[in-house]
Amino acid sequence: MKNNKIVLYPNIDRDIGLAVSQKVGQLLTKMGKDVVFCPVSDEDTAVDVVLPGYETVSLDDVIDSAEMIITFGGDGTILHAARAAADRGVPVLGVNMGSKGFMAELETDDVDMIGALAAGSYQIERRMMLDVNILRGDEIICRDFALNDVVIRGNNKIINLTLSGDGQKISHFSGDGAVIATPTGSTAYSMAAGGPIVEPSAQNIIVTPICAHILEAKPFVLVSDRQVSVEIGFKKLNPVYMSVDGCEHISIQSGDIVNVRKSKKYTCLVRLSTRSFYQKVSEKLGEKP
Repeated sequence: MKNNKIVLYPNIDRDIGLAVSQKVGQLLTKMGKDVVFCPVSDEDTAVDVVLPGYETVSLDDVIDSAEMIITFGGDGTILHAARAAADRGVPVLGVNMGSKGFMAELETDDVDMIGALAAGSYQIERRMMLDVNILRGDEIICRDFALNDVVIRGNNKIINLTLSGDGQKISHFSGDGAVIATPTGSTAYSMAAGGPIVEPSAQNIIVTPICAHILEAKPFVLVSDRQVSVEIGFKKLNPVYMSVDGCEHISIQSGDIVNVRKSKKYTCLVRLSTRSFYQKVSEKLGEKP
């Protein structure tokens, strides 16, 4: 199947009336591109929207023929598109219509730059991803992968965790949980929990305790070939949940081990602007020049 469709993936709760995505659709159509729409809601579910002159389909139905996905929303919209795109190497271009939008390449005022796509005047940046599984006894009960992070948390109660890298203990503590993040995810929950900001093209695994009740529990930046393991302790038998890239919470229990390591998958993000990562961080975090 020929990969020639530009998939516009607007979040209808962010792109009100699909005004921005339709503007981009018109621009790309004039450039001779085959454009399809895949509207979604904040719940990351496909919605039925009729757009005269355009084909509207679900992302799953069109992903095998996609040349590129352009998202319109926040980082959550990019994360959802990345899950479908990673297996097939389809590049993703984000237009930020959320609040921070660290992963998005363009703001709404920049959409005219999309004209550069026709001339091939863009770069592809490969972003590291993580594979995750939950080991219960000798059985793997869940597998998933992440572009941003794997979060392990209690249900508003303290939990007991042991963090290890390649079998060597990193930290043992009681607290609210832990975040295991990629460099891309270092500016998300990991940063809010006190973790470091890491350049997104780097190859590292960032381990950040959440509200640890011990002074020695600090964030760690590990090389990418480590396997990070988080064992759920028996000391505090409170409910524990895991979420991957902010998706649904998966219940885990005492004695379970969450294993996280670098994935063979990559997310390919489109780069059009000349803004550096450092400029973007300064803008998003409110620093003045």
